Amino acid sequence: MISLRKNWRLVLTFASIGAAAAALTGCEGPARVAGVPVHFTSHQLCSATFVAGLDADEYYNEAIKPKLGPIGALLRYDVDRQQREVRTSLAGLVQSRAVHDGPFGCRVLHPGREARFFQGEADEPLVRSASAIAGAGIVGPVNNRLSEALDHAFAENPSGPRRFTKAVVVLHRGRVVGERYAAGITPATPLIGWSMTKSMTNALLGILVGRGKLDMQKPAPIAEWSAPDDPRRAITPDQLLRMLSGIGCGQSLKTGFTTIFDADTQMEFDMADQSAFAANASLRARPEKEWRYTNCNFILLSRMIRDAAGGNAKSARRFIERELFAPLGFEHATLEYDSAGVPLGTIHLWASARDWARFGLLYLRDGVTETGQRLLPEGWVDYSARLTPQSADEYGYGAGFWTQRGNSAAARARIASGYPADSFMAIGSQGQYTIVIPSHDLVIVKLGWAFTPHDDHVAVERLVRETIAALQPE
Repeated sequence: MISLRKNWRLVLTFASIGAAAAALTGCEGPARVAGVPVHFTSHQLCSATFVAGLDADEYYNEAIKPKLGPIGALLRYDVDRQQREVRTSLAGLVQSRAVHDGPFGCRVLHPGREARFFQGEADEPLVRSASAIAGAGIVGPVNNRLSEALDHAFAENPSGPRRFTKAVVVLHRGRVVGERYAAGITPATPLIGWSMTKSMTNALLGILVGRGKLDMQKPAPIAEWSAPDDPRRAITPDQLLRMLSGIGCGQSLKTGFTTIFDADTQMEFDMADQSAFAANASLRARPEKEWRYTNCNFILLSRMIRDAAGGNAKSARRFIERELFAPLGFEHATLEYDSAGVPLGTIHLWASARDWARFGLLYLRDGVTETGQRLLPEGWVDYSARLTPQSADEYGYGAGFWTQRGNSAAARARIASGYPADSFMAIGSQGQYTIVIPSHDLVIVKLGWAFTPHDDHVAVERLVRETIAALQPE
C-alpha cells in the first residue's frame, strides 16, 4: 500500500510535469492533465458497464488499468448500479462522475453542464431493416482453415503483451461464414470502436451530401470561422475529413500514458463542449498543406451533422437512427454525446461485431443496403477510399478510411503482407478493424483491446491472408 506521503509526492510530481507541459504546449495546466485519466476511467467504465453490459472489474483490469501507468495506484472507482453511474477519484484530489443517459450512452458530468438528454420518453417507431447476414445463433466457421484463422486471431503470447481479442466476424458474399467471441461476449454485445467511429461519421456526411444538405468542397459551416479575415474560413468539410484542415490541435494517432499532455486527449476526456475547443483552435498550417490526424477535425464534422439534423442531441440521434442505423439493421449500437449535444463521431460508437460487419457491407455494396436502398451517393465509396496524397506516406489515409488504394508506402507494405490492392478499412485504437475487400466480396471485423504493437496489425494481416485463403474455391 502506498503511504499518504508517497501519494502526495506522486501527485505533486505529476502536477509539476503537467505544469511544465502546459507551459510548452499551451494546454490548460496540471488540473486538466490530471483530469484526463480520471475522466477517461469513469467514462469508459460507465460505457462498458451500462452500454455494453460487461463486467466492470474485468473491463477495468483488462482495458483501462494497463493504460494508467503509475497513476493506477492512486485511482479508485465506484460503480453505482442503482444510479447507473461511475465515480472515480485520483488520490482524493481529482474526482469524476460519469452517468448513463439512456440511448445517449455515457458522458462525464462537468460543473454547470449536468443536463441529461434522455427523459424517459419513447423513441419514435422506426422500421429497421431485417438484416439477413446471419441467424440468431453463433455461426461456426465454414471450414477448418477458417477455424484455424480464427484460432490465430484469438491466440495469446504467454509472455505478453496481451491481445484481448473479443470478437471476429467474417462476412462473405453478404453472409456471415464464421464468427467467434471471447468469454462473456455474444453477437449482441456492443464493443467500443474507437476511431472506427470516424468512418461512421463519413457515412453520415455522405447521407447529408446525398440529400443536398452539405457540399464537401465549400467552406465548412463553422460559426467561429465566419469573419471575413479569418484564415480558417476557407477550410472545407473535405479537408476536415481527410485530416488536411491545418487547425492547431493535438494528434490522435499515437496513444499511451504521455498522451494525457496532448490537447486532443484532453478535449476527448476533459471538456464538456469539445467542438467549441476545436473551433477556437488557431491554424498551425495552411489548409491542404499538412496531414495531421486529429480528433478536432471529426468533432467539428460531428457538430455539422448535429446542426444539419436540427441543432440538438435529440434531433441528431433521431437522424442517425433513422437515416443510418435503422436502414442497416443495426441492433446493438450506441453513439455517445458530449454535454453540448454533439455526437462523438470521433471515437465513441459502441456496436456489436455484427453491426460493424453490416457497416462494412454498406461500403462493400457501394453505399446500398441489403434491401436495395441507396444510402450513400454514387461514387461516395470510391471517394472515401481514395488516397489522400498529403497523408503521411507511412499511413495511407483516405477520407475517413485507411486505404490500400493509391501508391503510398503504407499501402505497398500492407499489400505485400496480404491485403488486396482494392481493400480499405476502418481502424480503431488497440486493434479494432472493419476491413472491406471488394475483390473477394468480403468484410472482416476484429474487435478487442490489444496491447500488442501497432494496433495488433501483424495479427490482423495474418487474419486477412488466412481468411482469403480459407474462402478460395476448392
